[in-house]
Amino acid sequence: MALEVLEVALEMIAALRGPLARLRQADRDLADQVRRAATSVVLNIAEGAGRVGKDRPHHYRVAAGSNLEVAGALRAAVAWGDLEAAEVQPALEFGRRVGAMLWRMTN
Repeated sequence: MALEVLEVALEMIAALRGPLARLRQADRDLADQVRRAATSVVLNIAEGAGRVGKDRPHHYRVAAGSNLEVAGALRAAVAWGDLEAAEVQPALEFGRRVGAMLWRMTN
């Protein structure tokens, strides 16, 4: 499952490329935060896949938190009027899938 969730997280990043380019024009700091959080999702999944014992679920939980951060930041950008809801919807959907998969991996 770790490889599958990693692939979905990478799809989320691909879906963020266009919206982040637009967001960077309006709020460079928020765009950078989204980029860091999305990257954290991928990196923590990858690191967790290579760990054993209690380290593995810890990294998956960190990834889940970063995933929620991405969603929150995208919703804030929409609320500020910097992005349209329709343009962030694909990334949010990938994020929902990532969150569900990580939940199953940690519970």
